[in-house]
Amino acid sequence: MINSTRVSHITLAAYFEAGVLKYFYFMVIMSLYIFIICANLLLIVVITTNRSLHEPMYMFLCSLFVNELFGSTGLFPFLMVQILSDIHTVSVSFCLLQIFYFYSYAHVEFCNLAVMSYDRYLAICFPLQYNTRMTLNKVAMLVALLWIYPFIEVTVLTSLTARLQLCGNSINKVYCDNYSTVKLACSDTSVNNIFGIVYIFTILFAVIILIVYTYMKIIKVCFSGSKQTRQKAFSTCTPHLASLLNFSFACFFEMLQSRFDMNSLPNMLRIFLSLYFLTCQPIFTPILYGLQMSKIRTLCQTLVFNKI
Repeated sequence: MINSTRVSHITLAAYFEAGVLKYFYFMVIMSLYIFIICANLLLIVVITTNRSLHEPMYMFLCSLFVNELFGSTGLFPFLMVQILSDIHTVSVSFCLLQIFYFYSYAHVEFCNLAVMSYDRYLAICFPLQYNTRMTLNKVAMLVALLWIYPFIEVTVLTSLTARLQLCGNSINKVYCDNYSTVKLACSDTSVNNIFGIVYIFTILFAVIILIVYTYMKIIKVCFSGSKQTRQKAFSTCTPHLASLLNFSFACFFEMLQSRFDMNSLPNMLRIFLSLYFLTCQPIFTPILYGLQMSKIRTLCQTLVFNKI
């Protein structure tokens, strides 16, 4: 497929000459990546090694932390190489791999957050039936589904982009994205556009409808329930809502950048908004859940101080 294209490499035009500052940027990116690895790995170890956390909510959280490692590993090493490099080009095949990697990460993230909202809905609205409704088999099925379905859909998306005949070879970003790559094509992109609409529909509408429905039910129960019910809902739903809003804003910034001309914005601001999509969650999620959820926070402190 790739041999049929007219270009073999794509230039990432958003990079600029930073001079000696590139070493500073490199250290910042490396520090963030080390933090992401350590924080998410710590939480994964805490959840998997403590039997008291072998509950559906924490299993879904563990899946979320694994996805943060997955997404950040696809971006940060690449960024560090590009910052130190004077040539900012990637092969078409590597560009397609980036598209697959980043879109899979984003899709899994949204599906994971949707499943977590469903879990909270069952725990708060049906507390007495929760253990019978959210069984171990159901948890395993939901975790498998929220990983397998996005990978299948993104594989189709990337395959449709791979078949295109590319004539342009420059993207004004620091990494490859599907929309910018499709715009480089000089062959028919109608199938890509149709599938793109279906893809966005399945992510935005299906996931958002599920999340809105579950939270409407949770709010209804909170208003009619006891003070204890409201406190339980607040303590477990606050980090989830914050994580959901943070990632939604990041995706909104990314969609704006991809579909509208942002050349009037300062270059550093455009790069920041572009990277926010892939860096905000891996940094934000472990801090949010590590600090907000007392059970995880206590076990993390115990594990760290015992090692010391």
